[in-house]
Amino acid sequence: MPIGPQPHGRRGTVEEPYSPLNLRLVLAAFGMVVCAVLSAVLFRAGWTVPAWLLAVWAVVALGDLVVIQFRRRARARAEGGRKDHGLFE
Repeated sequence: MPIGPQPHGRRGTVEEPYSPLNLRLVLAAFGMVVCAVLSAVLFRAGWTVPAWLLAVWAVVALGDLVVIQFRRRARARAEGGRKDHGLFE
């Protein structure tokens, strides 16, 4: 990784870094999908307690997705109406 000025066209500076909300959105979506799939597999295998724990964790990830989306929309409004409030835009 080169050390030097930030490439042209990138948002954020050293004093005000770019928000990591897009990365959080992707990671939360990945976690929700993985937990939901593993929960379904464990239910079919008869392991109900771990399956319920993963199902609860998937619901928590879904709540995190909602919070992240609200924060992305608020950031877009604060930056002057930038059109960055789609789910994965």
